[in-house]
Formats: sequence, structure tokens, C-alpha cells
Amino acid sequence: MNLGAAEEESAQEIHIPADINWEMLDKSKFFFLGAALFSGVSGALYPAVLIKTRQQVCQSQVSCVRTAFALVRHDGLRSLYRGFGTSLTGTIPARALYMAALEVTKSNVGSVAVSLGFTEAKAAALANAVGGLSAAMAAQLVWTPVDVVSQRLMVQGGSGLAVNASRCKYVNGFDAFRKIVKTDGLRGLYRGFGISILTYAPSNAVWWASYSVAQRMVWGGIGCYVCKKDSDEANNTIKPDSKTVMAVQGVSAAMAGSVSALITMPLDTIKTRLQVLDGEDSSSGKRCGPTIGQTVRNLVREGGWMACYRGLGPRCASMSMSATTMITTYEFLKRLSAKNQEGFALK
Repeated sequence: MNLGAAEEESAQEIHIPADINWEMLDKSKFFFLGAALFSGVSGALYPAVLIKTRQQVCQSQVSCVRTAFALVRHDGLRSLYRGFGTSLTGTIPARALYMAALEVTKSNVGSVAVSLGFTEAKAAALANAVGGLSAAMAAQLVWTPVDVVSQRLMVQGGSGLAVNASRCKYVNGFDAFRKIVKTDGLRGLYRGFGISILTYAPSNAVWWASYSVAQRMVWGGIGCYVCKKDSDEANNTIKPDSKTVMAVQGVSAAMAGSVSALITMPLDTIKTRLQVLDGEDSSSGKRCGPTIGQTVRNLVREGGWMACYRGLGPRCASMSMSATTMITTYEFLKRLSAKNQEGFALK
């Protein structure tokens, strides 16, 4: 990300590689490499997401360690990747839509903000926030149906734990898709779409804005300390190497991820239950999805308001690891996809 310089109060100036905006990218390389890199990241983090999901629909508080051991003991290691194929199929188009919306919005909003007289720091934070908001909203059009199907698969299987799984049993992702459409229609694939927007859109806006601010804070402190050995005393400048740049990006991303996870955890728990659990039978005898009110009441009845924070540990870990790997991978991807790579190479 383009920080330009360290905080204005600092006597030293930190020169880091310039940001690469949308116009500077080779789009075909950007999307092709992005699909490959983020598929790997999704695979590495999937078990944490699965454990978090099972904890959120469990009838009682169960530790993430016990959940994982129960799953592996009953169904083997492959149970930690239940529904991964379906998730991966949706991740590729959703990520492509997310990255395109993010970069286009950031470039346009950043330029407008600077032209309106915003400082570079404020313009960067604003562009990141609006970019994250629009990217999350665009991606949910693809991701919500995939999320509904993959989460139904995640909570299946006997593990010795009291899990509130749907009454339907699914063979694979296609079977789950077919049965959901048959039972609930196409709207069944968009269960929790509204609350997904309410969860992920503000969360992304907060995360990207926090990431921009966190980077400046880290560069003003740890970054300066680490880079002193490379400073040019004559010019009073600091020139960080590639490892330092990646370390600062990773630490900033983890900080932003933890804050975002904590703030949005109750909404994420409600969203997961809306997408996974069956509702009450209506007067006509047809099954309908649960309402937000029913979901909240069930949660409070099962474990009080703290039940909304079931799975917080795995979610914080997942979001922090995801944020760290995502941002370092994303920045690396942008440099690989730059039309003029020599101008943006890390030294």
C-alpha cells in the first residue's frame, strides 16, 4: 500500500515501494494468478472456518480443540475439509469480483479525495474503507449461495457433539444445491443475504481503513526501529527491504483482522445459523427458514448473550491468519501483475 512517508511528526522519512493501482495491472495475469494464490490460501485456512461454523451451530459451548478432535476421531482428517470443493468453486469468481471492485473503487475514490484536498493519509483510509465496502457487497452476490451450500456440508456428520444441523442430508455440493432449491426455491440459496451484507460490508470497510491506519502506526514505531540499520544518515531517510515491508503489512493486517472479528462476531453467528438451520413449520405445513428474531432467541436460550460469541477463538485466528496471508499474497500478486515490474520490484 502507498504510505508515501512516515507520520508527519517523524523526523525521518520512510521510502517504501509505490502502490500499484488498477491502471498499472496486467488484468489477465492479475486474475489468473489471483485465483491460484487465493485458492491455496483458502485451503490452508478452511479447517479453522469449518470448526468455527460447527461451534456456532452447536447446542452448547464446546472448545475448538474438542470439536476438532471429535471430528477427526469420528470421520478422519478429511472431515476438516467437508464442503471445501463447493467453497473453492465459488471462491474463484467471488474473489475475482471482490478484487476488481476493490481496486477500481480505491483508485477512483483515492483520486477524488486527493483532488478535494484530503491529506494522503486521510485519502488512503477513505479509499480503502469505500473500496472494502463495495468489494464485500459485490462478492456477496456470488458468495452467499456458495456459503449456504458449503456450510450445510460443514455441519453434517456425527461427531459426538450436539450440532443443530439441518434435517436434510447431502451427498455433495450439487446434491445440497438441488435439495435446497427444491425445498426453499432460489431464495433458499440467499438465506442470510441481508445480514451477510450487514456483517461483511461494514467489516470490510473497517478492516481496510484499520489496515491503512495500522500500517502508518507500525511504520512510525516498529518499522522505524527495524529499519534503522538501513538508514541513510546523510539524507535522513529509511529504506526498508522487502522482508520488512512484508512484516509490517502482515502485522498491520493481523491487528485489523482481530478488531474486525471481535466487532462483527455476533452478526456472523446469527448469519451462520440463518443459513444452516431449519426454521419452524408454518401454518400451511411448509418449512420456512428461521427469522432473525427466532435465531437470537434460540441463541440466548441456549447460552445467554455470550452464545453469540461461540467460535470467537477460531474466527479471530482464522481472520488474523487470513488477513495476514491475504494481504501479503495480495501485495505480492499486484507486483507480479504490474505491467512495468521493474518499477515496482522490492529490493
